[in-house]
Amino acid sequence: MNGQSADPRVKFLLEKLVDHIHDYARETQLTSEEWMVGLRFLTKCGQMCTDIRQEFILLSDVLGLSALVDALNNPKPPTATESTVLGPFHTDDAPDVANGESIASPGKGEKCLVIATVKDIDGKPIEGAKIDVWETDGNGHYDVEYDERDRPDMRGCLTSNKNGEFYFKCVRPVSYTVPTDGPVGELLKNLDRHSFRPAHIHFRINVPGDKYSELITTLFLRGDPHLTTDAVFGVKRSLIVDLGRIEDGSIAKKYDADEQDWLIKWDFVMTTIDEANALKKNLERKNDTL
Repeated sequence: MNGQSADPRVKFLLEKLVDHIHDYARETQLTSEEWMVGLRFLTKCGQMCTDIRQEFILLSDVLGLSALVDALNNPKPPTATESTVLGPFHTDDAPDVANGESIASPGKGEKCLVIATVKDIDGKPIEGAKIDVWETDGNGHYDVEYDERDRPDMRGCLTSNKNGEFYFKCVRPVSYTVPTDGPVGELLKNLDRHSFRPAHIHFRINVPGDKYSELITTLFLRGDPHLTTDAVFGVKRSLIVDLGRIEDGSIAKKYDADEQDWLIKWDFVMTTIDEANALKKNLERKNDTL
């Protein structure tokens, strides 16, 4: 029995976890041999984890648990940008990048220009927002997947200007497979599931102060064949973006790009902490009545 002085929330979470695990064992008539296989699997997940690789996050992602927890914790007003999973490839060492610069070193893929804004739900620009961006190279690999990584690449931290704008050069996002060289990859193989994620680019946006909630989201390219079968269940219809060539000479000149470079344009709409809390309370009340 848990003691009376235990943290109430921790006690509640662990008691519910134990209840469901025991129900699972009874419902499936789990054998000792099967449970040992599970324990070995979890052990291997832990052994694969490093400072730049998190196999347990990947496991949570491919089980759809990360997407569910994200949805429960980040309700959004209809006009706000939806959130998605952080994923296992975010790092804290992305360099500061000035607007207009590239987050990618030369030769990493087809050139792409991203022009975006950060605004509130009333359309007011938000100045000073901090935008952490990361993506794969044109071969579908994050920098941390290369043994010879000696510095961050395909990553950058930008700041929105007085008009709420930020813009940078990168490479055209491509679809790729999640890591398959570990226990999670073996799990997908055993389940006859593919390991592909559709082409996308990650954004993590924070506004200094205590007014706005953090936004972790992803833009997915329209037309990618894996949009409806994303290995980590992260795609949301509202986050699918069109990709095209710049073509407009005035835009190419303004942003020091080539007319044949790829172009992504997007407006990110932030949610205030008060708005998020009100939505969470509404969801809690609805759940209580079920």
